Amino acid sequence: MTEDLSPAERYTEARRRAAEQATALAPFRDLYDFDLDAFQVEACQALEAGKGVLVAAPTGSGKTIVGEFAVHLALTQGRKCFYTTPIKALSNQKYNDLAKRYGADRVGLLTGDNSVNSDAPIVVMTTEVLRNMLYAGSQALVGLGYVVMDEVHYLSDRFRGAVWEEVIIHLPESVTLISLSATVSNAEEFGDWLDTVRGHTEVIVSEHRPVPLWQHVLAGRRMYDLFEEKGDKREVNPDLVRMARMENSRVGPRERQRGRPKREADRERERRQRSRVWTPSRAEVIDRLDSEGLLPAITFIFSRAGCEAAVQQCLYAGLRLNDQAARTRVREIVEQRTADIPDEDLHVLGYFEWLEGLERGIAAHHAGMLPTFKEVVEELFVRGLVKAVFATETLALGINMPARSVVLEKLVKWNGEQHADITPGEFTQLTGRAGRRGIDIEGHAVVLWQRGMDPGALAGLAGTRTYPLRSSFKPSYNMAVNLVGQFGRHRSRELLETSFAQFQADRSVVGISRQVQKNEEGLEGYRGSMTCHLGDFEEYARLRRQLKDRETELAKQGAVQRRAQASASLEKLKPGDVIHVPTGKFAGLALVLDPGTSGGRSPSHRQGWDPYQDGPRPLVLTAQRQVKRLGSVDFPVPVEALDRMRIPKSFNPRSPQSRRDLASALRTKAGHHEPARHRKQRSEAADDSEITRLRTELRQHPCHGCDEREDHARWAERYHRLKRDTRQLERKIEGRTNTIARTFDRVCGVLTDLGYLRGDEVTEDGRRLARLYGELDLLASECLRDGVWEGLPPAELAACASALVYEARSNDDALPPKLPGGRAKTALDEMVRIWGRLDALEEEHRIQQTEGVGQREPDLGFAWAAYRWAEGHGLDAVLRDADMPAGDFVRWCKQCLDVLGQIAAAAPEGGTVAKNARRATDAMLRGVVAYSSVG
Repeated sequence: MTEDLSPAERYTEARRRAAEQATALAPFRDLYDFDLDAFQVEACQALEAGKGVLVAAPTGSGKTIVGEFAVHLALTQGRKCFYTTPIKALSNQKYNDLAKRYGADRVGLLTGDNSVNSDAPIVVMTTEVLRNMLYAGSQALVGLGYVVMDEVHYLSDRFRGAVWEEVIIHLPESVTLISLSATVSNAEEFGDWLDTVRGHTEVIVSEHRPVPLWQHVLAGRRMYDLFEEKGDKREVNPDLVRMARMENSRVGPRERQRGRPKREADRERERRQRSRVWTPSRAEVIDRLDSEGLLPAITFIFSRAGCEAAVQQCLYAGLRLNDQAARTRVREIVEQRTADIPDEDLHVLGYFEWLEGLERGIAAHHAGMLPTFKEVVEELFVRGLVKAVFATETLALGINMPARSVVLEKLVKWNGEQHADITPGEFTQLTGRAGRRGIDIEGHAVVLWQRGMDPGALAGLAGTRTYPLRSSFKPSYNMAVNLVGQFGRHRSRELLETSFAQFQADRSVVGISRQVQKNEEGLEGYRGSMTCHLGDFEEYARLRRQLKDRETELAKQGAVQRRAQASASLEKLKPGDVIHVPTGKFAGLALVLDPGTSGGRSPSHRQGWDPYQDGPRPLVLTAQRQVKRLGSVDFPVPVEALDRMRIPKSFNPRSPQSRRDLASALRTKAGHHEPARHRKQRSEAADDSEITRLRTELRQHPCHGCDEREDHARWAERYHRLKRDTRQLERKIEGRTNTIARTFDRVCGVLTDLGYLRGDEVTEDGRRLARLYGELDLLASECLRDGVWEGLPPAELAACASALVYEARSNDDALPPKLPGGRAKTALDEMVRIWGRLDALEEEHRIQQTEGVGQREPDLGFAWAAYRWAEGHGLDAVLRDADMPAGDFVRWCKQCLDVLGQIAAAAPEGGTVAKNARRATDAMLRGVVAYSSVG
C-alpha cells in the first residue's frame, strides 16, 4: 500500500511505475486485482528483456503469473505460446483459466484425449504432446515464441522425467523458455544447465510464502505449536519434548526422588498428563479443526483404503460440515456433473455413499476414484462446499487445490518397496497446500501425535528446504530413431551429452577427483606404517587375503550346493503335501496347492532375473490363511513333506472363508509336527589343496615371524580397504564420463541388430518405431513387424495392447491372470516370447532395466478386463472380474486407448491391425471411460 510508504519511497515508486508504462508489464499488471510480488516483477522484466527464466518458489506463491505474462507477451508480439503441464488435469484447468481471460477463440488444448482449437496462438498441452511435435517437425511450431514448462521439477520423475529434458534440448533456439518449479535446493545448478543449453537464463528463487505457515502437533484435545519463539531464535516447543520424554519413560511404583518415595500427588499429576496424550480419531481431528475455524482442510493419508475409511468414520461419527443450503447446492452440482452416467453404473461406483459424504462436506481424493468423481470433489472444494478432504500424496503434485489447513496423520509412507520416513522435500510439498492466497491470512500444518514421535526430528522436517532436482534422463529406442532420423548419430550423441543428467554427472566428477587425491596421500602414509624389516609385508598381506577369499569362496560353494539340494526337494512336492517353510516372511506350516514345477516364468521376469527364484515356485496356503507363491529363496535348505491332507474340490483361493476353513484344518492336522532340524554342513576347507598351499606359503614367508606382524597387518588391511575404495572412485569417474552417450550407443547397437538403423539411416521399420511412444515401444514395433496382431478382432487386439501399458501395483500376485482364449492368448504368449528375445539381446548389449533403459516384461494383468470391456460387457461385471477400483480401471483404459491410437498410426498399410485398432478404440471409448474427461 502506497500510504504506508515514506514520501521518498512514494516518489521512487511513482518513478518506477512511470517507467513501466512504456513496457508490456504495465497493462499486464492491470489485469490483476492485487499487486505483483518482487520475484514475479523481476521474472517478468527478465522475460521482456528477451531472457529465459527459471522461477523456483513455494507452492501457492503465484509463480504461474510469470507463465501468464509469457502468454501476454506472445499475444502482444503476434507470436505463439505453448503452456505445458505434467498432467492432463492441470492442462484442463489452465486451459479453462486462460480461455476465461483471453477468450476461447485464442486458446487451444492438446492432451492426447482432447484437441480443442489447436491452431490458436495460445495452446495448453501436456509435455509429451510437445515432445512428439518436436520429433515430428510439426507445422504448429512455426511462429512459436514462448514455451512455459509448469512444474518443471517433474524431470526428476523416473518414469516420465526424460520428456522434460528432451523438450528443453530440442526446442528451437528462437524460443524463449519459462521454467516454473517448486522450491528446489539446487536451482542454481539447474539454472546453469539451462544457461548452457538455452542461452541466457535468469534464475529467480523465492523462499517467501505469501501466506505464513504455522506448524502444529495435535495430541489428544490440545493443539501444540511445534516451535516456540525465544527472541531471535526458534526452538522446539519444550512441552512436546517433555511429552515425548514422558511417553518413553517407565515410572515404577517405588521410584525414589531426592532419597524419598515419590509422592502420590506427583504420580497422579503424571497420570493426568499421560491421559491427555493420545492420537485423536479422524472425526475428532476434523471436529477440532472446525471448532478452531481451520477448515477447509486436506488430510494426507498414504493409502487409498485409508482415505475411503476416513470418510466412513466421519460419517459414522455424525459429522456434518454443511448447512441445508450448502447440501442442496452440492446435490445440484453433483447431479449436473454426473447426469451422463447410467443409473446401473452409479450403483457400481458407490455413487450414493459418495454423494452422502459430499452433502456433509466430506470427501476422499485418490487415483482409484473415477476421474469424474475426483473432478467434482475438486470443484466443490474450491467452491467451499467440501470442507474436509482425505487424500493420497498424489494430490500434492496435482491440481491447484489449496486449503486453510493440511493434516499429516503419519510421517512414514510406503514407497513401493518399504515403509520409509517422508523426506523434507515431501513434507514441504504436502504442507505447501496450506494457506489460500487472498483468502487466508495464515496457513496451518498439523501433524498428529503418534507413539514414539520425536519432536526434534519433526522440527528438522519442517525447517529444512532440501528438495534437490535430480535428472532421470535415459535414451529410449523411440528417442534414438527420432534423433538419428533428424540429426544423424554423431550430432545426436553431442545433443545427448548436453542433457542435465550428463551435466550433473560431470559436475560430480570434480568432487570425486578431489577425494581420489586425498586417498592417494593416505595410501602413502599407510604404506609407510606397514613396512616390515623382515620382508615385503604387502606381499604377505596379499597371501592372507587370498587365503581368506578362498575360504569365503568355499563357503559360498557350499551354500550353492545346499540351494541345489533344496531345489531338488521342491521338485518332489505334490498338491496336498504339508510342509514347514524354514525361513522368510511366510515361515511356518503350509499346505502345497500347486508345486509350481511346470509352466514357470521366464528367468528374467519383471524386475530382472533373480537366480534364487529360478526353479519350482510352489503355491501354498499358510497357517495364517494366506495364499502365496514361494520361491527358492524361501527354502535355503531341503524341504520334505511332513504329512498329507486332501484339498477339497470346492476350495477357492480367492474366497476368505474357503482359505479360513482349510487353514484351520491344516493347523489341526499338522500342529504336532516340529520344524525339521537342519544338519550341519561339513566344511570343505580342510580338504582343499589351494588352502593347504596358501597356508604353507604364509608360514614360510619372512614376515610371518615378525613380532609386530599383527600391527603391520592392521595397517595393511587399512591400506587394502582404502586402495579398494580409491579404485571404486576411479571406476565411478570413468563411469560418469559420457554415460548418456554410451547408453545411446548401446541402444543404437540393439536397433542396428534388429534392422531399425543402418548407420545414419533410419529404415522403414525404424520410421514405424518413431511413431510408437511408451515404455514398451520396441516390443510394440516388433509385434507389428512380426504380424503378431494381424487378424485379431478388436476386443482381442485391445487385450494385447493393454499388456504394453499395464503394470500391477504389486508384484506379489500368487495366481496367474485370467486371459481371453483363442487367438488372443496365442498373441499374448507370442508377445512374451518376443520380449524374452529382446531381453536377451539387451543383455548382450549391456542394457539394464534397472538403469531405466530397456523393455520390461509385458504385464497381462489387465488383458481380461480390456477384452471384456471392448466386448461390451457391463461395468459391474468387468470391475468385479478385474478386482480393481473404477479410477484405476478408467486410467488403464485411457492408456490402452492411447497405445491403440499409436498402433493404428504405425501399423503397415493393407493389413487388419490399423482398422481393428480404430474399432477397438471405438469399442472401449464408452460409459465411464468416455465421460471421464481426465485420464
